[in-house]
Amino acid sequence: MRRLLLSLLVLAFTLPALAQAKHPFTFDDMMKLKRVGDPQVSPDGKWVIFSVVDVDLEANTKTPHIWIVPTAGGQEREIIADQDADRPRWAPDGKRFAFLSNKEGGSQVWVAEVDGAAGAVTATHKVTMIATEAGGELWSPDGKNILFTSDVYPECDGEPDAENACNAKRLKEAEQSKVKALVFDHLLYRHWNAYKEGKRSHIFVIEVPPIGGTIGHLISDIPRDLTPGDYDAPVFSLGGQDDYAFSPDGQEICYASNHDKNPAASTNNDLWIVPVSVGAGDSPAQVLAKTKNITADNPASDTSPLYSPDGRYIAYRAQQRPGYESDRFRLMLYDRKTGQRRSATDDLDFWVGSFVWSANSTHLYMVVETAGRQVVLGLSPSLFNPNQRDGLSIWTDDPKSASFGYSDDLALAPEDSLVFTRMSLQHPTEIYKLGPGNSHERIYRPESGTAGAVALTHINDTLLSQVAMSPLESFWFTGAHDDKVQGFLVRPPNFDAAKKYPVKFLIHGGPQGAWGDDWSYRWNPELFASPTSSTPSGYVVIMINFHGSTGYGQKFIDAINGDWGGAPYEDLMKGLDYAEKTFPFIDKNRECALGASYGGYAINWILGHTDRFKCLVSHDGMFNAESAWGTTEELWFNNWEFTGTPYDNRASYQKWSPHQYAKNFKTPTLVIHGQRDYRLDVSEGFQLFTTLQMEGVPSKMLYFPDEGHWVLKPQNSRLWYKMVNDWVDQWTK
Repeated sequence: MRRLLLSLLVLAFTLPALAQAKHPFTFDDMMKLKRVGDPQVSPDGKWVIFSVVDVDLEANTKTPHIWIVPTAGGQEREIIADQDADRPRWAPDGKRFAFLSNKEGGSQVWVAEVDGAAGAVTATHKVTMIATEAGGELWSPDGKNILFTSDVYPECDGEPDAENACNAKRLKEAEQSKVKALVFDHLLYRHWNAYKEGKRSHIFVIEVPPIGGTIGHLISDIPRDLTPGDYDAPVFSLGGQDDYAFSPDGQEICYASNHDKNPAASTNNDLWIVPVSVGAGDSPAQVLAKTKNITADNPASDTSPLYSPDGRYIAYRAQQRPGYESDRFRLMLYDRKTGQRRSATDDLDFWVGSFVWSANSTHLYMVVETAGRQVVLGLSPSLFNPNQRDGLSIWTDDPKSASFGYSDDLALAPEDSLVFTRMSLQHPTEIYKLGPGNSHERIYRPESGTAGAVALTHINDTLLSQVAMSPLESFWFTGAHDDKVQGFLVRPPNFDAAKKYPVKFLIHGGPQGAWGDDWSYRWNPELFASPTSSTPSGYVVIMINFHGSTGYGQKFIDAINGDWGGAPYEDLMKGLDYAEKTFPFIDKNRECALGASYGGYAINWILGHTDRFKCLVSHDGMFNAESAWGTTEELWFNNWEFTGTPYDNRASYQKWSPHQYAKNFKTPTLVIHGQRDYRLDVSEGFQLFTTLQMEGVPSKMLYFPDEGHWVLKPQNSRLWYKMVNDWVDQWTK
């Protein structure tokens, strides 16, 4: 009995220790994580709905579903699980929400009826059946209409019923034709990862009957095209805030569209307003005649319109320098009564990201990126008087903390509290809430002692509690131009300061991007730091925010213009030098550099300028600056960054082109490229690999025929991580 009691006592102490044991983060762990979308607060403020993407690695699929959580806190749960369901948007009555689903006829708009007391879906109905499919749906504030986008053939513009039939006919003819040739007569014939095939993105509106109407039996109405013509409306976007919005009375929409003759070389997105009533009996010319450009005098980009709740203003983001996609995004205010416009953030030297109005239209809340984190700020427009504006910082964490993570996707909740997404290097996106309080000062002033943001969802907490990760560590050093430059370091799990560790030196893309306290599925520093079969101790990961990176002011961003291999390269080398001297656990004889997009360019530049690395990984990088100009789709980018075209300023392209230094190539290099990458054509990867082989440099190429600039398919991602890690292991062991 004594031995039994002793055994039970030992077991009682051992089981908790076993339960708390953590294993290093793995790729399979990452694929099991649920990917949380942007929050949408119900009109009564009681519920938050959002999408969650589930990854099935073996099926090679990503499937979104709709979840809900009480705004006051409580258990989150799935409410649409029997079909793919994405981008939920509440109806003004709070009894329904719209969402997108591929269940029937490709991507279409559906509506779910909701029991508001229980937070449960009672029925779902399909609202659209448009041949060219639907996306980006948005409910009008008066509850009568749903707006959505669709890629259509502009020559089909006309009567709504005939327009859909025309688009359906064109699609069927293209699908059945044995000739797959395309004919182009203007630039931007392909974008990002797809050929336009003669289509344009247009905004449609469809009337939706009330609950109990025909919605449960028939498609409710024929959609009307509000943006006919040979233009994209809205403009192309990779995510973020919508580039269109309804007025508070539901009678007007504002959207972004570029009507320049050559949009491939232009960033001149303008804001246009059009009555929702157009399209019924109006010809395309009549619709255009009723459409007004409210930013015609700004030749740079104007995007992300959002009406104030009282209807007086349209807030939007704008740049000032035409042709420069990385100019500072200011928050602008357009007075609908007077037509007056002004910047509300001229004295803020950071890009404005997503934003939202307060319920009484007196304040705006926005996210800004700063030094590796993204925080929420609040400001008062004070009726266009900048001298009365009160800039207020909204703390999304303990203000004494060294890291605030990345906050985004702002949504307004009762009493002007905020609901938003937040992620960090150690945790993917969850939904948080800040507030509420009884006054603006109580909620948003940190000195008030108000509690910080609290998590509403904990969808991935259980899995991550079993995983060993390391925090992001910041360091600063003197870089190019004697400027202070920030770097980051991630230690391997189960770190031992007495050991020496090999290094993975990551270089970010953009180039106007940044490393920081955020989560990534494509380039995950925690996963790169984890042990591999060949390197069981793991890696130290180092990242540098070189000149050109965002979050350090516009002057720092502009420093890379026309200097791609200059100051940024100097920062990268000095940053690594600093890390080697400062952190004694770094083994400087076992370092590999990895980068994608601009990071891929930087790797190609490193190839010709230093032999300090044991290996390199170049993903989707520019190799020949002149050929990259002729094969990219967004010509404004190369024209700005290299200060002209190759035939106007060839010297700049030659000076900064990595292929000019091929005779210096020695470092073993893994080349990766996707066939559908139209930002940097696959020919750049082929040229690099051919040159490495011809020069006798140990090299290998990983080619994805079904990926673009990003590797997105789950099994392709698994292969990508395996090939990259195996390559680094091979040369640093």
